[in-house]
Amino acid sequence: MGKFLGLLLVAAIVIGGLAVTTYNGLVGSDESVSSAWSKIESEYKRRSDLIPQLVETVKGAADYEESVLTEVTEARAKVNQIQVQLPEDGPVDQAMLDQYMKAQSELGAGLGRLIATAEAYPDIKATEAFLDLQNQLEGTENRIAVARTDYIETVKTYNTRVRKFPANLVAGMMGFETKAQMQFEEGIDAVPTIDFGTND
Repeated sequence: MGKFLGLLLVAAIVIGGLAVTTYNGLVGSDESVSSAWSKIESEYKRRSDLIPQLVETVKGAADYEESVLTEVTEARAKVNQIQVQLPEDGPVDQAMLDQYMKAQSELGAGLGRLIATAEAYPDIKATEAFLDLQNQLEGTENRIAVARTDYIETVKTYNTRVRKFPANLVAGMMGFETKAQMQFEEGIDAVPTIDFGTND
Protein backbone atom coordinates (compact mmCIF):
# COMPACT_ATOMS: atom_id res chain seq x y z
CA MET A 1 0.00 0.00 0.00
CA GLY A 2 2.85 2.33 0.93
CA LYS A 3 4.56 1.66 -2.42
CA PHE A 4 1.35 2.38 -4.28
CA LEU A 5 0.89 5.69 -2.45
CA GLY A 6 4.52 6.51 -3.13
CA LEU A 7 4.04 5.85 -6.84
CA LEU A 8 0.91 8.01 -6.84
CA LEU A 9 2.84 10.82 -5.15
CA VAL A 10 5.68 10.56 -7.67
CA ALA A 11 3.17 10.53 -10.55
CA ALA A 12 1.37 13.57 -9.12
CA ILE A 13 4.68 15.43 -8.77
CA VAL A 14 5.71 14.53 -12.35
CA ILE A 15 2.30 15.52 -13.79
CA GLY A 16 2.24 18.72 -11.73
CA GLY A 17 5.76 19.60 -12.89
CA LEU A 18 4.81 18.91 -16.50
CA ALA A 19 1.71 21.09 -16.16
CA VAL A 20 3.72 23.95 -14.65
CA THR A 21 6.38 23.68 -17.37
CA THR A 22 3.69 23.61 -20.06
CA TYR A 23 1.90 26.58 -18.54
CA ASN A 24 5.12 28.60 -18.32
CA GLY A 25 5.88 27.73 -21.95
CA LEU A 26 2.45 28.95 -23.02
CA VAL A 27 2.93 32.19 -21.08
CA GLY A 28 6.31 32.74 -22.73
CA SER A 29 4.89 32.04 -26.18
CA ASP A 30 1.95 34.37 -25.52
CA GLU A 31 4.37 37.13 -24.47
CA SER A 32 6.38 36.56 -27.66
CA VAL A 33 3.25 37.19 -29.74
CA SER A 34 2.54 40.40 -27.80
CA SER A 35 6.14 41.53 -28.33
CA ALA A 36 5.98 40.76 -32.06
CA TRP A 37 2.72 42.74 -32.34
CA SER A 38 4.31 45.66 -30.49
CA LYS A 39 7.11 45.79 -33.08
CA ILE A 40 4.58 45.90 -35.92
CA GLU A 41 2.65 48.69 -34.21
CA SER A 42 5.85 50.65 -33.63
CA GLU A 43 6.82 50.54 -37.31
CA TYR A 44 3.30 51.36 -38.49
CA LYS A 45 3.24 54.33 -36.11
CA ARG A 46 6.58 55.52 -37.47
CA ARG A 47 5.15 55.36 -41.01
CA SER A 48 2.00 57.19 -39.93
CA ASP A 49 4.07 59.94 -38.27
CA LEU A 50 6.04 60.51 -41.49
CA ILE A 51 2.95 60.99 -43.67
CA PRO A 52 1.99 64.56 -42.59
CA GLN A 53 5.56 65.70 -43.32
CA LEU A 54 5.46 64.06 -46.74
CA VAL A 55 2.07 65.61 -47.55
CA GLU A 56 3.33 69.07 -46.54
CA THR A 57 6.47 68.62 -48.62
CA VAL A 58 4.65 67.77 -51.83
CA LYS A 59 1.41 69.74 -51.63
CA GLY A 60 3.05 73.06 -52.41
CA ALA A 61 3.81 71.98 -55.97
CA ALA A 62 1.84 73.71 -58.69
CA ASP A 63 -0.98 71.60 -60.14
CA TYR A 64 -0.11 68.70 -57.85
CA GLU A 65 -2.85 66.05 -57.80
CA GLU A 66 -4.90 66.98 -54.76
CA SER A 67 -6.82 63.69 -54.97
CA VAL A 68 -3.65 61.71 -54.17
CA LEU A 69 -2.99 63.81 -51.06
CA THR A 70 -6.61 63.43 -49.99
CA GLU A 71 -6.48 59.68 -50.50
CA VAL A 72 -3.39 59.28 -48.29
CA THR A 73 -4.72 61.62 -45.61
CA GLU A 74 -8.05 59.80 -45.46
CA ALA A 75 -6.38 56.38 -45.44
CA ARG A 76 -4.17 57.47 -42.54
CA ALA A 77 -7.22 58.73 -40.62
CA LYS A 78 -8.97 55.40 -41.20
CA VAL A 79 -5.97 53.45 -39.90
CA ASN A 80 -5.74 55.66 -36.81
CA GLN A 81 -9.47 55.22 -36.14
CA ILE A 82 -9.16 51.42 -36.25
CA GLN A 83 -5.92 51.49 -34.26
CA VAL A 84 -7.46 53.18 -31.22
CA GLN A 85 -9.96 50.30 -30.99
CA LEU A 86 -7.23 47.64 -30.86
CA PRO A 87 -6.18 46.18 -27.51
CA GLU A 88 -2.56 46.88 -26.57
CA ASP A 89 -1.45 43.27 -27.06
CA GLY A 90 -3.10 42.91 -30.46
CA PRO A 91 -6.42 42.09 -32.12
CA VAL A 92 -8.79 39.81 -30.21
CA ASP A 93 -10.17 38.07 -33.30
CA GLN A 94 -9.51 37.45 -36.99
CA ALA A 95 -12.08 40.00 -38.19
CA MET A 96 -10.41 42.80 -36.20
CA LEU A 97 -6.95 41.87 -37.50
CA ASP A 98 -8.19 41.59 -41.11
CA GLN A 99 -9.86 45.02 -40.91
CA TYR A 100 -6.71 46.61 -39.53
CA MET A 101 -4.39 44.97 -42.07
CA LYS A 102 -6.69 45.94 -44.95
CA ALA A 103 -6.59 49.58 -43.81
CA GLN A 104 -2.79 49.45 -43.53
CA SER A 105 -2.55 47.91 -46.99
CA GLU A 106 -4.73 50.67 -48.45
CA LEU A 107 -2.55 53.28 -46.76
CA GLY A 108 0.57 51.64 -48.15
CA ALA A 109 -0.93 51.62 -51.65
CA GLY A 110 -1.88 55.30 -51.31
CA LEU A 111 1.64 56.15 -50.20
CA GLY A 112 3.03 54.31 -53.21
CA ARG A 113 0.84 56.43 -55.53
CA LEU A 114 1.85 59.60 -53.69
CA ILE A 115 5.55 58.85 -54.10
CA ALA A 116 5.12 57.82 -57.74
CA THR A 117 3.19 61.01 -58.52
CA ALA A 118 5.75 63.17 -56.73
CA GLU A 119 8.46 61.59 -58.90
CA ALA A 120 6.90 63.43 -61.88
CA TYR A 121 7.66 66.80 -60.28
CA PRO A 122 11.39 67.61 -60.52
CA ASP A 123 11.05 70.53 -58.09
CA ILE A 124 9.72 68.15 -55.41
CA LYS A 125 11.89 65.18 -56.31
CA ALA A 126 15.09 67.21 -55.99
CA THR A 127 14.37 68.68 -52.54
CA GLU A 128 16.37 67.40 -49.60
CA ALA A 129 13.22 67.08 -47.48
CA PHE A 130 11.50 64.83 -50.01
CA LEU A 131 14.56 62.63 -50.51
CA ASP A 132 15.00 62.28 -46.74
CA LEU A 133 11.34 61.33 -46.23
CA GLN A 134 11.49 58.94 -49.16
CA ASN A 135 14.50 57.18 -47.60
CA GLN A 136 12.87 57.06 -44.17
CA LEU A 137 9.65 55.60 -45.61
CA GLU A 138 11.56 53.01 -47.61
CA GLY A 139 13.47 51.92 -44.49
CA THR A 140 10.24 51.80 -42.50
CA GLU A 141 8.51 49.66 -45.13
CA ASN A 142 11.41 47.20 -44.97
CA ARG A 143 11.17 47.02 -41.16
CA ILE A 144 7.38 46.55 -41.40
CA ALA A 145 7.92 43.60 -43.75
CA VAL A 146 10.39 42.01 -41.30
CA ALA A 147 8.11 42.67 -38.30
CA ARG A 148 5.12 41.13 -40.07
CA THR A 149 7.10 38.03 -41.02
CA ASP A 150 8.26 37.68 -37.41
CA TYR A 151 4.68 38.08 -36.17
CA ILE A 152 3.38 35.43 -38.57
CA GLU A 153 6.03 32.96 -37.41
CA THR A 154 5.50 33.77 -33.71
CA VAL A 155 1.73 33.32 -33.96
CA LYS A 156 2.22 30.08 -35.89
CA THR A 157 4.47 28.75 -33.11
CA TYR A 158 2.05 29.85 -30.38
CA ASN A 159 -1.05 28.45 -32.13
CA THR A 160 0.70 25.12 -32.73
CA ARG A 161 1.63 24.89 -29.05
CA VAL A 162 -1.90 25.74 -27.91
CA ARG A 163 -3.42 23.05 -30.13
CA LYS A 164 -0.93 20.21 -29.53
CA PHE A 165 -1.49 17.50 -26.93
CA PRO A 166 -0.90 17.63 -23.97
CA ALA A 167 -0.39 21.42 -23.95
CA ASN A 168 -3.93 21.85 -25.30
CA LEU A 169 -5.27 20.46 -22.01
CA VAL A 170 -3.41 23.08 -19.98
CA ALA A 171 -4.26 25.78 -22.54
CA GLY A 172 -7.96 24.93 -22.30
CA MET A 173 -7.97 24.97 -18.50
CA MET A 174 -5.98 28.20 -18.24
CA GLY A 175 -7.79 30.17 -20.97
CA PHE A 176 -5.11 30.21 -23.68
CA GLU A 177 -6.76 30.53 -27.10
CA THR A 178 -5.34 30.58 -30.62
CA LYS A 179 -4.38 34.01 -31.96
CA ALA A 180 -5.59 35.72 -35.12
CA GLN A 181 -3.15 35.22 -37.99
CA MET A 182 -2.28 37.68 -40.76
CA GLN A 183 -3.64 36.76 -44.14
CA PHE A 184 -3.15 38.47 -47.48
CA GLU A 185 -4.93 37.98 -50.78
CA GLU A 186 -1.67 36.89 -52.43
CA GLY A 187 -0.95 34.38 -49.62
CA ILE A 188 0.02 34.57 -45.99
CA ASP A 189 3.63 35.60 -46.61
CA ALA A 190 2.86 38.29 -49.17
CA VAL A 191 3.86 41.82 -48.26
CA PRO A 192 2.56 44.83 -50.19
CA THR A 193 5.45 46.85 -51.60
CA ILE A 194 5.79 50.55 -52.21
CA ASP A 195 7.69 51.63 -55.30
CA PHE A 196 9.86 54.51 -54.18
CA GLY A 197 11.37 54.97 -57.62
CA THR A 198 14.88 54.46 -56.28
CA ASN A 199 15.75 51.89 -58.93
CA ASP A 200 15.26 54.24 -61.86
